[in-house]
Amino acid sequence: MPAFRDIVRRIDSIRNTQKITKAMQVVAATRLKRAQAAVKATRPYSEKMLEVLQTAAERATEYKHPFLVRREGKRAVMILVTTDKGLCGAINVNNIRAATRYMNEHHTEGQRYVTIGRKGRDFLLRYRREVIAEVSGVSDRPTVVEVLPAITVALEEYTRGNTDAVVLCYSKWISTMKQEPEIRVLIPAEIPAREAGQGDGPRADYIYEPDPESVLDGLLPRYVETQVFQAVLENKASEYSAKMIAMQNATDAAGDLIDALTLFANKVRQAGITTELMEIVTGAEAMRASS
Repeated sequence: MPAFRDIVRRIDSIRNTQKITKAMQVVAATRLKRAQAAVKATRPYSEKMLEVLQTAAERATEYKHPFLVRREGKRAVMILVTTDKGLCGAINVNNIRAATRYMNEHHTEGQRYVTIGRKGRDFLLRYRREVIAEVSGVSDRPTVVEVLPAITVALEEYTRGNTDAVVLCYSKWISTMKQEPEIRVLIPAEIPAREAGQGDGPRADYIYEPDPESVLDGLLPRYVETQVFQAVLENKASEYSAKMIAMQNATDAAGDLIDALTLFANKVRQAGITTELMEIVTGAEAMRASS
């Protein structure tokens, strides 16, 4: 049976760890609110860009941008978004598993990866997957400039004809308790057609200079960049949600362990006191018998 002092030391150590996990939970909750606000702030830009793309595509009916042409082939570049740090549940494992499974099922001839986040990069390099570009150390408030180099490499691979598709994988934020891996085909791009009653007001009739085809050429790369940037923001929100839940579970588990060890320490202390009393009584009886 361990000594009472050893159990007390272990309780103190777990209590210190509990303070750390509690602080990390509070930090993750604060950053989660900031990440959610960033996701909401970028939505109007994405919606307006999609609207302009839809109207430009309607005007340029006979023009086919290379990003809109579907190629026959099994080669693909996967843009995999993960986190730089751990302690955030299973979102990285789920993203990596979903990405590799999708590539193995749909793109068997050529698989290459562009990673955003250190966890995905380390895993793919460890298992000798071809990583053609990587971005790590993304800040808590990501910007397009940080992830633009990785996006540019993927777009250049498609433009040069080295791949047949560009695919995106990230963790979609659904709620604080739920995040799911999301697979999205970026290229060939699929621009949804506008519905007749789409929007609250009248449909905008844009005038394009010099022509709708030129506007489409300029907007499609920006559209892909916006999709990837949105995915990075969603993944950040998922990271902080998972980290907050993980730290909350760790804090609760530490509390349960402290309670169990405290009960065990009381039993050890009681057993020690009982043993000391028995030794005193036995000694007294021995002295009485000898006298």
